[in-house]
Amino acid sequence: MRLVTLNVWGTRGDWEARLPVFQQGFRELDADVLTLQETILTDDVDQVTAMLGDGYHLAHSSERESDGQGITTASRWPIGEVRELDLNVTGRTGDFACTALVTEVLAPFGTVWVANHFPDYQVDHERERCLQTALVARELEKLPGHVIVAGDLDAEDSADSLRFWTGRHVIDELSVCYRSAWEAIHPDERLETYVEENPHFVDEEWPFRGIDHVLVRCGPRGRPTLPIVDCRRVFDQPGGTPSDHYGLAVDLAEEAR
Repeated sequence: MRLVTLNVWGTRGDWEARLPVFQQGFRELDADVLTLQETILTDDVDQVTAMLGDGYHLAHSSERESDGQGITTASRWPIGEVRELDLNVTGRTGDFACTALVTEVLAPFGTVWVANHFPDYQVDHERERCLQTALVARELEKLPGHVIVAGDLDAEDSADSLRFWTGRHVIDELSVCYRSAWEAIHPDERLETYVEENPHFVDEEWPFRGIDHVLVRCGPRGRPTLPIVDCRRVFDQPGGTPSDHYGLAVDLAEEAR
């Protein structure tokens, strides 16, 4: 199973020039599941279909900003249940379409629950991110089998919200353990997906660099239930960078170790 996550940056910048880069890149990646953030969906614009074509089942968030921006999960395989979780946990979240889509992907080897998680982005909203993360995690704990959390989590590995996902921190008397795909494959290399070297980067002095993640829930022995085979940064090459974020492509095996 190949999963790709990417914040696509809406239709900002030179969208007509960016679109064919997305189209070619997604064809080459040939992902089974994609978690996409900052996707535009209006009566006139279906950005995800424009990028991916017609070969995917789509789950769109209903939580969207005035320009139609939200999140979308795409699956080559059929989709079952879709749950959208309201992440407006404090009065400070009202100016941003923070949300989470939990999608039941009916893969050939069994059900995989994929949480497209898009919490608050503001640098001083780690409290909100922690509350949002705990809310999502509690819902995921109710689900059996394989669970993946992927998206623009707007926090680095050292943040409490990320340390929580990987079993290193407790939030609201809850603890879980997911394996970071990047950490599993690149244990000594810093994750960097939102960096000023990107030609579309517009936020000067932004302190967080490794903010896009793929996390696989661990089983009773502490191993991810879907073994992580590979994790690499994508859409990061000169001439092939259509977003202000770089993405991640993660290959997962079907059999647990």
